[in-house]
Amino acid sequence: MQVLVLNCGSSSIKADVLDPDSGARARYARVERVGTATCAIRVGDGAEQALDGATHETALAVLLPRMLEGLTVGAVGHRVVHGGERFTAPTRIDDALLSEFEALSALAPLHNPHNIAGIRAARAALPGVAHVAVFDTAFHATLPRRARTYAIPTALAAEHGIRRYGFHGPSHRWVAERAAEFMGEDLRQLRIVTCHLGNGASAAAVEYGRSVETSMGMTPLEGLVMGTRSGDLDPGVVVELARRGIDPATLDHTLNYESGLAGLSGVGNDLRDIEARAAEGDDACRLAIIVFAHRLRKYIGAYAAVMGGADAVVFTGGIGENSAEMRHRVAQRLEFLGARLDEDRNRAARVSLEKWCAEISAPHGRTRLLVVKTDEAHAIGRDAARIAREADVVEGVLRIPVAISARHIHLDRRSIDALFGANYELTPRSPLSQPGQYASEERLTLIGPKGEIPDVRVLGPERAETQVEIARTDEFKLGVDAPVRGSGDLASTPGITLQGPKGRITLDHGLICARRHIHMTPADAKRFGVEHGDVVEVALDTEGRDLVFGDVLVRVSPHYKLEMHVDTDEGNAAGLGRGAEGVLVHTEGAVRLLRRKVAFDA
Repeated sequence: MQVLVLNCGSSSIKADVLDPDSGARARYARVERVGTATCAIRVGDGAEQALDGATHETALAVLLPRMLEGLTVGAVGHRVVHGGERFTAPTRIDDALLSEFEALSALAPLHNPHNIAGIRAARAALPGVAHVAVFDTAFHATLPRRARTYAIPTALAAEHGIRRYGFHGPSHRWVAERAAEFMGEDLRQLRIVTCHLGNGASAAAVEYGRSVETSMGMTPLEGLVMGTRSGDLDPGVVVELARRGIDPATLDHTLNYESGLAGLSGVGNDLRDIEARAAEGDDACRLAIIVFAHRLRKYIGAYAAVMGGADAVVFTGGIGENSAEMRHRVAQRLEFLGARLDEDRNRAARVSLEKWCAEISAPHGRTRLLVVKTDEAHAIGRDAARIAREADVVEGVLRIPVAISARHIHLDRRSIDALFGANYELTPRSPLSQPGQYASEERLTLIGPKGEIPDVRVLGPERAETQVEIARTDEFKLGVDAPVRGSGDLASTPGITLQGPKGRITLDHGLICARRHIHMTPADAKRFGVEHGDVVEVALDTEGRDLVFGDVLVRVSPHYKLEMHVDTDEGNAAGLGRGAEGVLVHTEGAVRLLRRKVAFDA
């Protein structure tokens, strides 16, 4: 299958027909300076053709026939910048969804209307194939509340949909995956800071495969210094300029089109020109370079702190891939992370679609520095092909039992001896759903900096390492900040004090909020079409409290029994009762199973 990938930006159109598996291009084209007198199209390596004054619609009318001539396309992938809170995965487009996309245009007025123009034109040209929207914001749908929430009145934020969404999602996801592949590691075991640096620039903290922080916010204006965008700015500056009579439209244009590298340097937004002028002594250009580097270095340090460390820092995008000078300036003070730049490697680094990764760190550093070629078109094409290939409907509904897992404690031998006495054995009280697991008669008190929770059940049998699992509500009672982790993933977690009948211990780590997860046998995984470590959605219909749990980890073992576990807060939010069941939906957009419906045997 070949896929047409269409990316309609504010002043350009990019189109690629590619193999979604290999990324090999059958044809590609670019339209630049849309809406201006110098608008032009170039197909492949051919000559540039003038399209004087072409709008997106008239440019697409020229582009699409030339892209499709002599080729058979099985799907079309469309980049859509803003998916809002509604669209958190690649989505097959129909008339109803297109209307919803239009309603989101207010969140990205410079981008979404042009994305929609591309969708309409391509659907008219290719009415018989699947059209799939891939959202810049979707990868960042996993941002925790602490990262996506602005400190403004809650009612105001809710009324106007004000929150951090993040952008450049396909690029951040792509380069994180490629970095893990280059390192020979599982992405789900890595903490990576990805830096997409181009005319638009953003950084992301990718913790164990999920975006947990990103620099762009409700719009692409926040964050790093960019080609023409200001990035972070004291809101008081905008208020003061408004007080002085500068109208909103002028402010918007200034911050989006006249600021950033262009505003600081006075010579435009092309870093190559700015670096050349800086070498000649231009102080404004020098300032633009050091402000850009300073802002990015600050974000990298902050994101390493958010994740409790970083296994890699990845540079990508036009600047990240091509400017050895900027990489040098950003990386030169990252030794505190264990990241040491190798200057020879940095100067020699070249990446392409064929040689897509180069390491620029010195050997044996704790944090590796990588340059990775981004390929957003391939990422979008891969998502579009997957959805087009997989059936929307299969016969039968495959349900997953859903159970609430209350706060509890797993103890190792050393902890049992300290809390209950030497050679003490836990007393089984009742079996749990997972084979070999049981609730014991023993209970302990959790003691935190602020408060304590008594009578917390110990589960058996004993573990190799002590682990305490609590809900978000418990955090505030105890005065602790427990990260969301899978069971056994205890690195860089906080500790807690445990009080038992024979003693007290204070753990230096081991306290988590358990990541919602599904236990499956290998046979179950085969039926559901998933693998160990996959991340899925589970849809619930709870008689008035319907919701879809996202970011659900699949855990596969022959020793498990099929069941999804959520904590008490999550169970209360969904109104879960006995006999609850959910239906599996892949978060990456492929609806492998029949319906987003569940049944209850209450």
